[in-house]
Amino acid sequence: MNDVIKVLESRRSCRSFKPEMVKEDEIKTILEAGTYAATGMGKQSPIIIAVTDKETRDAIAEENRKIGGWNEGFDPFYGAPVILIVLADKNVPTYVYDGALVMGNLMNAAESLGVGSIWIHRAKEEFDSEFGKNILKKLGIEGDYEGIGHCALGYAAEPAKDAAPRKENYVYCI
Repeated sequence: MNDVIKVLESRRSCRSFKPEMVKEDEIKTILEAGTYAATGMGKQSPIIIAVTDKETRDAIAEENRKIGGWNEGFDPFYGAPVILIVLADKNVPTYVYDGALVMGNLMNAAESLGVGSIWIHRAKEEFDSEFGKNILKKLGIEGDYEGIGHCALGYAAEPAKDAAPRKENYVYCI
């Protein structure tokens, strides 16, 4: 079987990460893969913010926890030491789809390197708030961006579960 197909079939969301930092070269490779996602009309509407600083990572996790309504102490990123945040320019008609494809590339690239990943939501709410706007301002990012998702990365603390059986009538052919 083709290696790409193997990765697509084996990738699972990781909900338990080891605390060790992902290797810098692996992060760079995953980020580069994200930049090669297909985008509508080739406009490349998304941007990716890579967060490896623990203090910033923890502040984002806390904001995400509050938005999600979880109890204090819960980590919505399951202990992942790296968060890749995908945002996209709302002025491009395909921005949500473009950002979703970037997220897919990030997760599949991570799997190909033996790095666990999970898509965590609430980036839209984070970056609609003053909290998120301040992050963009600190980074010098201007424009009308919407948070698409967080790709939490790290080394899995436990083996991935097997894939659920594919549902019936998933594909229809004419």
